[in-house]
Amino acid sequence: MRVLVTGHHGYLGSVLAPILRDAGHDVVGLDCFLYEGCDFGDDAPFEPALRVDVRDVAPETLAGFDAVVHLAALSNDPLGDLDPAWTFSINLHATVALARAARAAGVRTFVFASSCSIYGTADAGALVSEESALRPLTPYAESKVRAEAELARLADGRFAPVSMRNATAYGLSPRLRLDVVLNNLVAWAHTTGAIRLLSDGLSWRPLVHVRDIARATLAILEAPPEAIAGEAFNIGAQDQNYLIRDLADLVRRRFPECEVTYASDASPDPRSYRVDFSKFASAFPAFRFEHSAERAVDELADAYARADLTLADFEGHRYVRLNHLRRMLAEGVLDGDLRRPAPA
Repeated sequence: MRVLVTGHHGYLGSVLAPILRDAGHDVVGLDCFLYEGCDFGDDAPFEPALRVDVRDVAPETLAGFDAVVHLAALSNDPLGDLDPAWTFSINLHATVALARAARAAGVRTFVFASSCSIYGTADAGALVSEESALRPLTPYAESKVRAEAELARLADGRFAPVSMRNATAYGLSPRLRLDVVLNNLVAWAHTTGAIRLLSDGLSWRPLVHVRDIARATLAILEAPPEAIAGEAFNIGAQDQNYLIRDLADLVRRRFPECEVTYASDASPDPRSYRVDFSKFASAFPAFRFEHSAERAVDELADAYARADLTLADFEGHRYVRLNHLRRMLAEGVLDGDLRRPAPA
């Protein structure tokens, strides 16, 4: 299968693209390389790759591909809050335009990286499923809800869009992020000797390892298109729903000398949801999630130690997407549309 992966140079994409290639697929990356230089460890550039902004993809770019895996996006709530117009332009409008171009080019399968954050907040104790009400609380989550709806309307006998509602990712990647919760908590412990929570820690989050997301993507790509067309799947494991403070306790077991502390203005986080993953489990009964947050704490801690991750690294721009974009904007590397200005 010939597969185009948008955002292949990001946190998830730099794990996913090689996994698809190793499974025997002909994989091409497409990225505008916003995070060039934000590397964790040594990583050979993925080839072949197109240096293209996802907002500029035309049908002819997609000719000859059997599938598109669409990861390219402004990837979290803080980026969405920086300027909601950017998030809707990239995460919603560019996604729909890309899907229409893919359908026009004869692409059969379109896999969209959505998010469990679209559930927003759930009743205490309830598990949310794909049939539950969607309650997006941020521009990022709203962009995913609206994109999913538009994609589902494009499904027909020739075009099979599917939405992966991924749980909160964690784990190592060549484009490491320290602004996702488990990676962040381990980095706090490693660099400061404390485990700091910015909320009261009583919100629920589902977690999933970045490699398990990649493997689930592979399973969906290889499924019969008619079985997935227009569907949405929560991606994660039932036993990986956590209270944030329980994640802090997992980290403390690895760093027993660390105290769990709370910000002076810590308050409840309204984003709180436990997720039911049984639909994906039923549709893909042979699939097993291989990773757990418990083991990943050791994986992350060992990697941070080997890399000698410092507090300056942790608080800098390299591994925090919001800090990196702010830096590029301040230096004029990006213009007001999050594009690189044309050379004078």
